[in-house]
Amino acid sequence: MPDFAARRTMMVDTQVRPSDVTKFPIIDAMLAVPRERFTPDRLIEAAYMGNNIDIAPDRVLLEPRTLAKMLDALEVTDSDLVLDVACGTGYSSAVLARMAQGVVAVEEDEALAADAEAALAAIGSDSVVLHRGPLAEGATDYAPYDVIIVQGAAEHFPDTLAGQLAEGGRMACVFMDGALGVVRIGIKRGGQVAWRDAFNASAPVLPGFAKAKAFSL
Repeated sequence: MPDFAARRTMMVDTQVRPSDVTKFPIIDAMLAVPRERFTPDRLIEAAYMGNNIDIAPDRVLLEPRTLAKMLDALEVTDSDLVLDVACGTGYSSAVLARMAQGVVAVEEDEALAADAEAALAAIGSDSVVLHRGPLAEGATDYAPYDVIIVQGAAEHFPDTLAGQLAEGGRMACVFMDGALGVVRIGIKRGGQVAWRDAFNASAPVLPGFAKAKAFSL
């Protein structure tokens, strides 16, 4: 029987802490949430490896380092309402649920949403609301959000989603330019979001987050 608790500790000690992520709420959450519960059975041996895990076409469970550094940059607090876009199987939402006041998890893939619902219930993450719908549309019923985090990449960030961020709120998303990717952190001031580059990472571009193709004759 695999010792997943030991692998979880090793993940934090070899992937998270060496990436300069040392905030206690992040470390505590990533040590507590059983990542293997959110990994497809066929890939469970890869649950704690340092790479993205494919969970559906163009969808991944982000590598632990990327998620941890995004959470670190976002400075999530226990008074925040967080929108977790493209939650997939729900791992990121489970981690966030231990850090924030509440989490709204958005998923448009019905199979992934069902997996997330089951896994979150199994570990007792009762502060997560699962919203089924297009990723790029977010979840307007619960807006505005203090934090928005995207579990995948964008070429273009949807205005509808940015509009759901509260004044002074923070966002994080991987932006891809061809094969090159960077995580950017956005802060909303005066109704406008200003982005800054944070660190390199990569992920598949999500549905609704691609650039419109230019028309040519």
